[in-house]
Amino acid sequence: MQMFADHSFFAWLIVMTIPAFILGVFEKPIKYYGMFASLVFLWLALGHNTVALTYLIVFCLLEYTIIQIYLQLRLGGNRSKVLYWLFLLLSIAPLATYKVLALTGNPWHIFGFLGISYMTFKVAQMIIEIYDGIIKKVSPFEYAYLLLFFPTITSGPIDRSRRFSKDLNRKIPRSEYLELAGTGLYKILLGMVYKTVIASVLYFLMKQYGMEKDMTGVLIYYYTYGFYLFFDFAGYSLMAVGTGYLFGIKVPDNFNRPFISRDINDFWNRWHITLSHWLRDYVFSRVTMSLMRTGLRKRRLTIASIAFMTNMLLMGFWHGLTSYYILYGLYHGVLLTLFEIIRTRSGLYRKYSKEKWFIIIEWALTLHLVLFGFFIFSGRLNALMHWKAW
Repeated sequence: MQMFADHSFFAWLIVMTIPAFILGVFEKPIKYYGMFASLVFLWLALGHNTVALTYLIVFCLLEYTIIQIYLQLRLGGNRSKVLYWLFLLLSIAPLATYKVLALTGNPWHIFGFLGISYMTFKVAQMIIEIYDGIIKKVSPFEYAYLLLFFPTITSGPIDRSRRFSKDLNRKIPRSEYLELAGTGLYKILLGMVYKTVIASVLYFLMKQYGMEKDMTGVLIYYYTYGFYLFFDFAGYSLMAVGTGYLFGIKVPDNFNRPFISRDINDFWNRWHITLSHWLRDYVFSRVTMSLMRTGLRKRRLTIASIAFMTNMLLMGFWHGLTSYYILYGLYHGVLLTLFEIIRTRSGLYRKYSKEKWFIIIEWALTLHLVLFGFFIFSGRLNALMHWKAW
């Protein structure tokens, strides 16, 4: 069974959601039943693959141990940066191991279970906020539920532990829950239309007409892949968010009409929002603050450029260690850097940025730059470069 993908999942979802709805209507806690439901879905999805299931269990136990050891050290007054970086690197070591071994074609698939990338970001966020002194206690139940919450376990959105815990422990009034459930059902239905109808049509066009080596095929692929990726991923995300609502968790939205973005900075505030905002808060901002304490503090544009490149390169590595993912991250790092230079240094931009004609041109240019980025992300550019006929 695949999450939000096949008929058996949706049949189980209907059955497993009914008790959650009843609990919500009667203003009873849903979290314990929600954990039970998550374990049921986890078994349905991975029960046939004992190796992946074992790695998932080992990962959760290992990461919890890392968190608790570092938390006790931090509560004891240890604020060593060396220790902080050691535990942060330990928290991402399973994901790094999986990515490196996957690149080498290792047949053992160490830590090869669906969702490890998203879980790792949740754990890393906890390590970072323990270092900041924000997190002072980690409940084993809340930790396990955050990682295993079935709507978001495989592909996000990436929730944050403190926000998740707040929803988890809040008593939701009946009227609010009913409104939440109604919104959740709407999101699930809209997500189904996105993923099973619009994305399917775009995928058919892309595969039927976009795989030729001539210019027509390349252009069809160029203009369909990005939209296919959006409707497929946004459709999944909508269903995950909507299901979370039904279980009393207001999972953050992941997309906000990204193709109407007027510039590349606006795009990253609308596309894969939970990932881009995670990187903004825990990478970009921290790189910026660190550089502000150096001799570069008066060179704000240089600092911003280094932070953008670091941020987006990490985003590329997070997707995978293949060349096109890394190139995709570098590409967007360059775009964000160039836009920052234009925004802060160009008199032309400052003069005309609010004019309607300028906004239209800027939107069209941004759209095509974004689509080219997706073209890189798809690996098709690599394929074209290796086709002798090309």
